[in-house]
Amino acid sequence: MSARPRTALVVRAALVSVLACGALTACGSDEEALRYATDYANHEPLGVVGYPTSDSLRITQQLVWRLADGKAEEVEALAAERDDARGDVERTARNWIRSFHEGAKGKVTAEFYDEGSVRQLVVVYFHDTGQTKSFLVRLTGRTGEDGWRVTMREPDPKEASATPDWVPRTPGGLGSRTTPTR
Repeated sequence: MSARPRTALVVRAALVSVLACGALTACGSDEEALRYATDYANHEPLGVVGYPTSDSLRITQQLVWRLADGKAEEVEALAAERDDARGDVERTARNWIRSFHEGAKGKVTAEFYDEGSVRQLVVVYFHDTGQTKSFLVRLTGRTGEDGWRVTMREPDPKEASATPDWVPRTPGGLGSRTTPTR
């Protein structure tokens, strides 16, 4: 076989590999989109106050849905912390499910505080139970390459279920800002 046909075969094989890889990536995105659509259809809509980014909203929705489903492993999968805090994350996920599972199954409003390009404080109001929960969502990885995650370091059940004293009784009470506006 001459060099010219061999080169053509190599180029074709490389092209097939690139196309197959692209198809697999698209399949992964399709699976993620399908899961999101299924979750959205199977849960009460999340009310929103403030100015979330599409990513801070998505991770907050996923957290509320996982709490409603009562699946600790799936709540843990949303954690920002790395392996060094694994025990705290596991205990926090169980505490949050124990405390907010019933409320997450009903009407929920999430208030997003301040600007959210890198991190955002979120307060979730569980209307059916009258509970509130605050947490931080943030980009993870050195340059944000690991996506948005939830900070989960509340292994103490009392801390995990405590209502923050600064949170207004109803969403929007502070104008979705943590510092007073002048």
